[in-house]
Amino acid sequence: MPKNSAELGKERAEAFGSSVSKWTSRDTGWMLNLFGTAIGAGILYLPISAGAGGIWPLIILSVMAGPMVWLAHRNLVRFCLSASNPTANITSTVNEHFGEKAGRVLTVGYFLCIYPIILLYGIGITNVVLSFIENQLQWEPPSRLWLCLSLVVGLVAIMHTGETWMLRAVKLLCYPLVVVLLGISLYLVPQWNLSAFDQPVDFHSMGVTLFLTTPLLIFSFNHSPACSAFARAYRVQINDEQACAHKTALILKRNTQLLLLVILLFVFSSVLSLSAEDMAQAKMENLPILSVLANQSGNLLFSILAPLIAFLAITSSWFGVYLGTLEGIQGLVVQHWLRKYPEKPVNTVGLKRFSVIFVVLTCWIAGYANWSVIGMVEMVVVPVLATILYLMPVYAFYRVERLKHFRQPFLDVFTALVGVVAITAFLVDKMF
Repeated sequence: MPKNSAELGKERAEAFGSSVSKWTSRDTGWMLNLFGTAIGAGILYLPISAGAGGIWPLIILSVMAGPMVWLAHRNLVRFCLSASNPTANITSTVNEHFGEKAGRVLTVGYFLCIYPIILLYGIGITNVVLSFIENQLQWEPPSRLWLCLSLVVGLVAIMHTGETWMLRAVKLLCYPLVVVLLGISLYLVPQWNLSAFDQPVDFHSMGVTLFLTTPLLIFSFNHSPACSAFARAYRVQINDEQACAHKTALILKRNTQLLLLVILLFVFSSVLSLSAEDMAQAKMENLPILSVLANQSGNLLFSILAPLIAFLAITSSWFGVYLGTLEGIQGLVVQHWLRKYPEKPVNTVGLKRFSVIFVVLTCWIAGYANWSVIGMVEMVVVPVLATILYLMPVYAFYRVERLKHFRQPFLDVFTALVGVVAITAFLVDKMF
């Protein structure tokens, strides 16, 4: 009986050596990098959106979340690993498999999917630090202009100290974030109101909640911006594609387990600590969950923890999104350059410098001006993200002969269906 790709990958990983089959500190670093990329502002709003429809839709979403997150990101990483050039990024891989026209469309979409998020993080971290200085420390606030520049340059500088130091920085950010979120979740346990389980099941409202919450669920667990860099980092180290696919799938699996533990426990604890009326009011006022809990309990602990969690979530997410943003910028420039100067090679050093300067300057401008880009993020990111993460890899498995060994029809249908539902729900929500 023929073996599937997972079994082949495991055998090849074991045959390739202990450096592939054994778990290392580098694997932990990348797992936390993916985790940090996923832990963004979405977790602070997910409990409100998911819990407003009652406990039963939340339970169903929790059961669906694991397969949704792991399968989609595993598929995207497998797609990125399939390039003939081990150092190729996602845009180069699309060019190779689908041609230049599809590559141009994907590159533009990929850039538009990720770039607004990096701007949002530049604005968010400036606001969080300023608010903390003014309200918690009671200090005279520094110049927004220079504070924003210092924060952005500091985060970018960490990214260019090398993979080892970048992964160490990610660990230093993610460990306290995990501890704080788990601590809050456990702190709220005595306040759980289990009468939520006595609510009658309204299949219509439950279906509507499941339908409309899917886009936010995808966004809250999204770590696709780091997937291409993650795949490339391991492909360069592990020559065998099947062994590399097995190794990266294992890291993604453990990352998903950590995400589910931290985020779902936090979401359930938050929802069970509030009444249905509180949840509906919070959703109407678009408040993050920690603000609601602070108002509800009058506990100063939440007013201190809220900016801490926001800071850790934004900075840990920054690293993965930054990697994806650089890939998007460089992909756009390379494609434009090759169309105009097909015989002239691209200056890779100059391109990297331009990409870094572009990110620093635009994040600095956005952070200083305090632009309102949330609407832009929603309108652009969600449909493109669902297409790239949930639909494109599945399409590639059945279009590209080299990827046919990754086909799993039942799971592929499930993944593609989630993507279609997310796009449809987003459009319906915006139209009505």
